[in-house]
Amino acid sequence: MKKLSILSKLFVCAGLAFAGFAVQADEIKGNASAGNAKVWLCVGCHSIPDYRADYPLVYRVPMLGGQNAAYIATALSEYKKGERKHPTMRSIAASLSDQDMADIGEYYAAQTASSPNNPLK
Repeated sequence: MKKLSILSKLFVCAGLAFAGFAVQADEIKGNASAGNAKVWLCVGCHSIPDYRADYPLVYRVPMLGGQNAAYIATALSEYKKGERKHPTMRSIAASLSDQDMADIGEYYAAQTASSPNNPLK
Protein backbone atom coordinates (compact mmCIF):
# COMPACT_ATOMS: atom_id res chain seq x y z
CA MET A 1 0.00 0.00 0.00
CA LYS A 2 2.85 2.35 0.83
CA LYS A 3 4.39 1.77 -2.66
CA LEU A 4 1.10 2.73 -4.27
CA SER A 5 0.98 5.94 -2.26
CA ILE A 6 4.55 6.88 -3.23
CA LEU A 7 3.88 6.00 -6.86
CA SER A 8 0.75 8.13 -6.98
CA LYS A 9 2.64 11.07 -5.43
CA LEU A 10 5.35 10.70 -8.06
CA PHE A 11 2.75 10.83 -10.82
CA VAL A 12 1.19 13.94 -9.34
CA CYS A 13 4.60 15.64 -9.08
CA ALA A 14 5.51 14.65 -12.62
CA GLY A 15 2.18 15.98 -13.88
CA LEU A 16 2.72 19.30 -12.12
CA ALA A 17 6.25 19.57 -13.48
CA PHE A 18 5.08 18.98 -17.05
CA ALA A 19 2.24 21.45 -16.58
CA GLY A 20 4.76 24.02 -15.38
CA PHE A 21 6.90 23.51 -18.48
CA ALA A 22 3.85 23.88 -20.73
CA VAL A 23 2.81 27.11 -19.03
CA GLN A 24 6.35 28.48 -19.25
CA ALA A 25 6.54 27.65 -22.97
CA ASP A 26 3.20 29.35 -23.57
CA GLU A 27 4.34 32.54 -21.84
CA ILE A 28 6.93 33.34 -24.52
CA LYS A 29 5.15 34.96 -27.45
CA GLY A 30 7.21 36.02 -30.42
CA ASN A 31 6.85 39.45 -31.98
CA ALA A 32 7.67 39.84 -35.69
CA SER A 33 8.34 43.58 -35.33
CA ALA A 34 10.84 42.95 -32.55
CA GLY A 35 12.35 40.14 -34.61
CA ASN A 36 13.04 42.56 -37.45
CA ALA A 37 15.78 44.17 -35.35
CA LYS A 38 17.25 40.79 -34.38
CA VAL A 39 17.80 39.11 -37.76
CA TRP A 40 20.79 41.17 -38.85
CA LEU A 41 23.14 38.19 -38.42
CA CYS A 42 20.73 35.81 -40.15
CA VAL A 43 20.34 37.69 -43.43
CA GLY A 44 24.05 37.42 -44.22
CA CYS A 45 23.52 33.75 -45.15
CA HIS A 46 19.81 32.99 -45.10
CA SER A 47 18.66 35.70 -47.54
CA ILE A 48 20.98 34.77 -50.41
CA PRO A 49 19.26 32.56 -53.02
CA ASP A 50 21.10 29.26 -53.58
CA TYR A 51 23.83 30.20 -51.10
CA ARG A 52 26.17 27.41 -50.15
CA ALA A 53 28.32 27.65 -47.05
CA ASP A 54 31.69 25.95 -46.98
CA TYR A 55 32.38 25.62 -43.27
CA PRO A 56 32.59 23.05 -41.82
CA LEU A 57 31.21 21.28 -44.90
CA VAL A 58 29.69 22.53 -48.13
CA TYR A 59 25.91 22.57 -47.79
CA ARG A 60 22.96 24.59 -49.03
CA VAL A 61 21.82 27.30 -46.61
CA PRO A 62 17.99 27.29 -46.34
CA MET A 63 15.87 30.35 -46.93
CA LEU A 64 13.84 30.99 -43.78
CA GLY A 65 10.97 33.19 -45.00
CA GLY A 66 7.59 31.55 -44.52
CA GLN A 67 8.98 28.84 -42.24
CA ASN A 68 6.99 27.89 -39.15
CA ALA A 69 7.85 30.19 -36.22
CA ALA A 70 7.93 27.41 -33.63
CA TYR A 71 10.24 25.35 -35.84
CA ILE A 72 12.73 28.22 -36.13
CA ALA A 73 12.66 28.92 -32.39
CA THR A 74 13.11 25.21 -31.63
CA ALA A 75 16.00 24.88 -34.08
CA LEU A 76 17.75 27.89 -32.54
CA SER A 77 17.23 26.43 -29.08
CA GLU A 78 18.70 23.11 -30.23
CA TYR A 79 21.77 24.89 -31.62
CA LYS A 80 22.15 26.73 -28.30
CA LYS A 81 21.95 23.48 -26.32
CA GLY A 82 24.43 21.76 -28.66
CA GLU A 83 21.85 19.30 -29.98
CA ARG A 84 22.52 20.64 -33.49
CA LYS A 85 26.18 20.82 -34.37
CA HIS A 86 26.85 23.63 -36.88
CA PRO A 87 29.53 25.78 -35.18
CA THR A 88 28.47 29.14 -36.62
CA MET A 89 24.81 28.59 -35.76
CA ARG A 90 25.77 27.37 -32.28
CA SER A 91 27.71 30.55 -31.56
CA ILE A 92 24.94 32.79 -32.88
CA ALA A 93 22.22 30.92 -30.97
CA ALA A 94 24.28 31.03 -27.78
CA SER A 95 23.84 34.80 -27.71
CA LEU A 96 20.04 34.65 -28.05
CA SER A 97 17.44 34.57 -25.29
CA ASP A 98 14.28 32.48 -25.57
CA GLN A 99 12.41 35.70 -26.36
CA ASP A 100 14.89 36.55 -29.13
CA MET A 101 14.39 33.10 -30.67
CA ALA A 102 10.60 33.45 -30.56
CA ASP A 103 10.79 36.93 -32.12
CA ILE A 104 13.08 35.73 -34.91
CA GLY A 105 10.75 32.80 -35.56
CA GLU A 106 7.75 35.12 -35.84
CA TYR A 107 9.65 37.51 -38.11
CA TYR A 108 10.54 34.78 -40.58
CA ALA A 109 7.10 33.16 -40.38
CA ALA A 110 5.59 36.48 -41.47
CA GLN A 111 7.82 36.81 -44.56
CA THR A 112 6.51 36.22 -48.07
CA ALA A 113 8.01 36.81 -51.48
CA SER A 114 6.42 40.26 -51.49
CA SER A 115 7.50 41.29 -47.97
CA PRO A 116 9.23 44.67 -48.26
CA ASN A 117 11.78 44.09 -45.47
CA ASN A 118 13.09 40.84 -46.89
CA PRO A 119 11.93 40.23 -50.49
CA LEU A 120 14.39 37.35 -50.85
CA LYS A 121 12.96 35.64 -47.76
